Amino acid sequence: MGKNPAICVCVLAGSLLLAACQVFNPLETTETPTPAATPVPATIMPIPATAIPMPASIWVSPAVPEALRQIVASSGLALAAAPDATTARLDVIITQSSSNNPQPSIPNPQSTIWFYALVTPFPTPTDGVQLADIQNTWSGTPSGPFAGRPLWVDGATLAAFSRLWGDPAAGAVLVVPADQLVGSAWAERPAWAIVPFEALEPRWKVLSVDGQSPVHNDFDPASYPLKIAFSLRPAVFNLPPTNRNPHKLTVLDMTGTTALARGIADQMEKNGVLYPGKYVDSVLRSADITHISNEVVFNPACPTPDPWTLNRSFCSNPKYIALLQDAGTDVVELTGNHLMDSGQANLLSTLEMYDRLGWKYYGGGRDLQDARQPALLENNGNKLAFVGCDYPGPPHDWATDTTPGSLPCNLDQLAQEITTLRSQGYLPVMTFQYQEYYQPNPTPEEEADFRRMAEDGAVIVSGSQGHEPAAMEILNGAFIHYGLGNLFFDQMFSLPTRELFIDRHVFYNGKYINTELLTFVDENFSQPRPMTALERTQFLEKIFKVAGW
Repeated sequence: MGKNPAICVCVLAGSLLLAACQVFNPLETTETPTPAATPVPATIMPIPATAIPMPASIWVSPAVPEALRQIVASSGLALAAAPDATTARLDVIITQSSSNNPQPSIPNPQSTIWFYALVTPFPTPTDGVQLADIQNTWSGTPSGPFAGRPLWVDGATLAAFSRLWGDPAAGAVLVVPADQLVGSAWAERPAWAIVPFEALEPRWKVLSVDGQSPVHNDFDPASYPLKIAFSLRPAVFNLPPTNRNPHKLTVLDMTGTTALARGIADQMEKNGVLYPGKYVDSVLRSADITHISNEVVFNPACPTPDPWTLNRSFCSNPKYIALLQDAGTDVVELTGNHLMDSGQANLLSTLEMYDRLGWKYYGGGRDLQDARQPALLENNGNKLAFVGCDYPGPPHDWATDTTPGSLPCNLDQLAQEITTLRSQGYLPVMTFQYQEYYQPNPTPEEEADFRRMAEDGAVIVSGSQGHEPAAMEILNGAFIHYGLGNLFFDQMFSLPTRELFIDRHVFYNGKYINTELLTFVDENFSQPRPMTALERTQFLEKIFKVAGW
């Protein structure tokens, strides 16, 4: 990680003018686990005997975001109408080079770095912009993919970035109350906005700025330009060092159908077991949690794969599990309807392989009771619970009280399980093996069942059955995706069966906050590669249109 350019915090001594400059490094705060910038009770700090008396009020700059204002409100200090009416101030840090109005001496300053995100309504193909495009729009000489569109902000964000960049040009910025921003932007698409990191929610798509995105695990806070430093002087209560703590962030990659048989198995035999993952495994490994829906069990007696067989009874050579290991698998979905193709013994031995590797599994198991158990995973304080079921069967694939298999769908039981998991602090991720429709739009029955799971408390509802990627929707803060397409499978007979999504879901401080759509296309009966820019734009526009966006 590169070093951050020092931010110089001005401090005045007594009645003298500027006397010293402290070096403040945001990296020292962003890497330390601390409370997130959500409302928390303020902690009043003891004042040394030589310090000034505890102030009765505090002036809060109009640039201060709402989350910081709520911390001030919990301190018990009254709000001063003007900065010269009190000794306590919370304001944007003024550097030596930009300070033209030195303030009286105030001891014990405390600082925080606040990160902002550049966002657009979710169904937007554009993925990122350059900082120059934002600043050009701000100054009245627009450039980039949103040229001619004003930049949307709330009042505090306008005040904060005006301190950084100067006042915006006339018509360059549109100011909307924070609680109306996302709805207004959706109504006026295409639109773009700057919001504090804590304001992220699933209806926003986060745009990268100069290649950096605050919802990515490889985010570099030092090089990211959309951040503001605030100073509390004196430090009469504790501020969080930042509103984006990497130790509270979890990235989950969800995938579609995997079946290591037939044509893909033939390619693995010819080109090596890891061949299918050449372009995608590093992407999957970069997530904190990687989900794989593996429909086919491992069988030591699996015959040499025939890519052209009409036999739909599938098995995988046990050596193929190395591909799933290389993908960084953490949790395996067992709702697939080919689990029993090689018999009970091979399914049980496959589950033993997963156990030895430390992988969680769900949606199937050694018997019905085992199949009903959710897969519980915790990362960076975010508690995820995976539940799933096999809707169409066939019946011989379903687990019973005494035999292994997939979990038959009982939506009443699943709804109760989801409700219980939410009460225990888990964020439920619900996956369906639903009826297989070779179309991007869900059926009315499919919509009803997926939406019911979201209404019952699942934050993600995902279709693992789709051999073609399907539409999606955002319902009451939950992300519903009716089908992701094939991940590792061999269906090359049409472009839609070659196209696929990896859904990258982001959780922060116990909350689902965002989703990024990663797009690939299968080659050589086996190998997903990233879509080109044109392929991705055309693909996303097609899916968004089907979704009614």
